[in-house]
Amino acid sequence: MTMASHTMAQAFTDNFLGNSPNWYKLSIVGFLLLNPILLILAGPFFAGWCLILEFIFCLAMALKCYPLQPGGLLAIEAVILGLTSPQTVYDETVLNFPVIMLLMFMVAGIFFLKELLLFTFTKILLTVESKPLLSVLFCAVAAVLSAFLDALTVTAVVITVGEGFYLVYHKVISGKQFTSEHNATSDDEVDVLHHSDLDDFRSFLRSLMMHAAVGTALGGVCTLVGEPQNLLIAKVAGWEFAEFFLRMAPISMPVLVVGLITCLILERTHRFGFGQVLPEKVRLVLADYDVHETERRTLRDVSKLWVQGITVVYLCFALGFHLAEVGVIGLSVIVLATAFNGITEEHRLGHAFKEALPFTSLLVVFFGIVAVIHDQHLFTPVIEWVLAIEDSTVQTSAFYLANGILSMISDNVFVATVYISEIFKALESGAITREQFDLLAVAINTGTNIPSVATPNGQAAFLFLLTSALAPIIRLSYGRMVWMALPYTVTMSITGLLAVIYLL
Repeated sequence: MTMASHTMAQAFTDNFLGNSPNWYKLSIVGFLLLNPILLILAGPFFAGWCLILEFIFCLAMALKCYPLQPGGLLAIEAVILGLTSPQTVYDETVLNFPVIMLLMFMVAGIFFLKELLLFTFTKILLTVESKPLLSVLFCAVAAVLSAFLDALTVTAVVITVGEGFYLVYHKVISGKQFTSEHNATSDDEVDVLHHSDLDDFRSFLRSLMMHAAVGTALGGVCTLVGEPQNLLIAKVAGWEFAEFFLRMAPISMPVLVVGLITCLILERTHRFGFGQVLPEKVRLVLADYDVHETERRTLRDVSKLWVQGITVVYLCFALGFHLAEVGVIGLSVIVLATAFNGITEEHRLGHAFKEALPFTSLLVVFFGIVAVIHDQHLFTPVIEWVLAIEDSTVQTSAFYLANGILSMISDNVFVATVYISEIFKALESGAITREQFDLLAVAINTGTNIPSVATPNGQAAFLFLLTSALAPIIRLSYGRMVWMALPYTVTMSITGLLAVIYLL
C-alpha cells in the first residue's frame, strides 16, 4: 500500500507541469501556498503586487514551461481568494476582444501568405549582404508597416519569415530534402559539424527578430491604428488619423530616428547580442533553396503567389483605412487566400490556428491578472501622485514616465485606459484645461508605447514573439529579450522624455 501510494504520488508529481524542472514546480507550488498567507497577513494590495511579480516570473521562465499553465493557476487562485471576480476578468476580456479576434484570425491569415513572404524576404536576405543595412531595413520596414497596419500583424509576419528560414536550413543539415516533413524543435538529427553554424544562425535570427520587434514599437506609436490603446486615446480625445499623427510627431519622429541609429550602432559594435552575420554555409543553403523553388515553380504556384500578393495589397488597404475591425479583416484574408489557392481541407485550415490560440489563451489569463490590478487599485497611488503635480511641464513628464514604468509591468492597453479615463474626468470637472488634456493624452500614448519595450509584459508584440514557436528554437528567452531590448529602452525612453519636455 505504501509503495502504491508512493508510486501514485510520484506520478502526480511527474505529471504536474510536465517536463519542467523540479525547482520550477516547487516555485509555483510555493507561490500558490504563499498567496493566501500574504492576503491574510499583509492585505489584498500587497498580495496583488506579489501576484504580478509571480506572473512575471512565469513569463520569464517561458522556455522552462509555457506560461499558460502556471499563470493560469495563479489567475484561478486570485479569483478564489477574492482578489478579483470572474465578472471583472470577463469585462477585461470583452474590452480587449478586438485584440483576441486579431490573434485568432489575423495570425492564421498571415500563415496562408507564407509562400509569398518567404519568397520576398529570401530575395532581400540574399541581395542585402551588409548585416547593419539589413537590420536597419528590417527595423524600418517593421516601423512603417506597424504605423499603417498593427504591431501584432507585423510581428506575425516576421515570425513566419524567421520560422521559414530556420526550417529550410534545419532540414538540410538534418540530411533531408527541402520538401521533406521535419521537426525543427530537435537537433538530434543535426550533424555535429553544423552545430557552430546553427548557433550562429540562431544568433543572426534573434537579432533580426528583435530589431523588427522594436520597429513595431517605433511605428506603432505614430498613428491611431498602430496599437490598440492609440485608437482608445484618439476616441476619447476626438482626434482623427492626421491630427493624431501630427500631435505625436514631436515625440515619435525623434524617437524613430534615434531607434534606427541605435539599431545601426548595435550592429556595428556587436553589443547586447547583436552583430552576428549570416554564416556563409547558411547563405548557400538559402540560395540553393531559392534556386530549387524557382526551378520547380509551376503555373499554379505562380498563380498562388499572385493571389497572395493581391491579398497583401487588400490587407494593407483594409487596415490602413480601417474598413473593419482587424480580426474581421484577418478572417477575410483567410477566406481569400484559401478560396483562390485551393485550400479546402479542414486539417489544412486547422494547422494555421495552432500558432495563435495558445497565445490567445495566455492573453486571457493575463487579463485575469489585469483584473486584479483593476479591482485592487494597484496603480491608484501612482495616478493620484501624478495628478497632484501642479507644474505643467513636470506633470506631463511625470505622466510619460509613470505610464512607461507601469507599462513595463502590466498591459500598456490597460495602463492607457486607466490614465486616459482619469484625465478625462479631470477635464470634465474643470481641474485641467483642454490644452493640458491634449498634452497629457500625448504623454500617455507615447509613455505606454516607448518605454514599454523594456519587457515582453508591456508590448503584446514582444510577448507574442516570446511565446511563439520560433522563440525556443532560436533560444530567445525572456531574460535575453530584456537584455537585447535594454539599449533601445534607454535611448528611446530618454529621447521621448526630452521631446516631452522641450518639444511638446
